[in-house]
Amino acid sequence: MTNAKFGTLIRGAAAVAAIAVVAIGASAQPTEAGGLRNCVDVTGKQINRVGCYEKVWAGDVEYRMTFSNVSFSGAAPHELDPFYVLAPQTDTPQGPPPAPFAHDHVVRDLPSGNAGTYSTKLQGYFVLCSGQGLTSGACLATWMNPGGPNELPFATTVNGQPLTSTDAIESAAADGDLALANLGPTAVIVGSISGN
Repeated sequence: MTNAKFGTLIRGAAAVAAIAVVAIGASAQPTEAGGLRNCVDVTGKQINRVGCYEKVWAGDVEYRMTFSNVSFSGAAPHELDPFYVLAPQTDTPQGPPPAPFAHDHVVRDLPSGNAGTYSTKLQGYFVLCSGQGLTSGACLATWMNPGGPNELPFATTVNGQPLTSTDAIESAAADGDLALANLGPTAVIVGSISGN
């Protein structure tokens, strides 16, 4: 893939920033009565108005993250923890169809005792195979359309390793095998880990 074509894909990712919000809670599936619901089960007028949960990876362990709502309308601080959206890491996606596309999520490892550094305000990013990662074969992509005009190369693995921790994602990005597409201010969300 040429750098120009890859640049077009990255610009396309930025253009679908609103899709990241839709990816968290926009499709209908049967639910059980009462209790906190999976965000993909929240529909209609309840979207962005009720609490929900989704599964996330943190430090190679799957947890449940609870959201008070799926958008943040306050003044966002300059430094936000990443909320990475990537290709499913197992046969059961954390964001299953009929969501806009099957996907998983990765958040920063949970600090022991919090140590005052854990943030509940998160910035959405698409985790994509870079042109270098695709050309070298280091990055295995799952091509999916998040709702924009083109399919994007969502990262599945890098050098055969899963991407279930921020360390794995950020190391591969630093090596040039991944591109992290910041989805902008419409993809700032509030969530906290509530168990695994």
